[in-house]
Amino acid sequence: MPEVNFQTRSCARCTLCCRLPDIDELDKPANVNCVHCVEGFGCRTYEKRPHTCRQFQCDWLTDPALDDAWNPLDCYMMVYRQGAQRTVLVDPSLGKAWQQGHYASMLKDLARQSEAEGGYLILFAGDEVRRIRPI
Repeated sequence: MPEVNFQTRSCARCTLCCRLPDIDELDKPANVNCVHCVEGFGCRTYEKRPHTCRQFQCDWLTDPALDDAWNPLDCYMMVYRQGAQRTVLVDPSLGKAWQQGHYASMLKDLARQSEAEGGYLILFAGDEVRRIRPI
């Protein structure tokens, strides 16, 4: 596998973390843009954003084990960790495609990696929540 220079990664124009998760601190439900989000640009109150937002970084930015196929702008999925749980939030625009082909294979590989580290993988796609297993 080619070496990934994850230190050069950036959010660029990605705003999935402003849309996909529910953010209690902002009273923001899942799959709805934050009121401060400018789609394709980022947070209009970036310097004053809440603690929750300041602390968050998706795994694609921080985990060198995730290759460029996991770029949220390309795969329409955002991955992050919560203790032993690794969470995948699926952009509703992807529909059910995450269950098929390349996406399904990527998710099984990620589940395998998570379990090898003593964790597990949970996926949220709209109203659907499921544990993804490597088999």
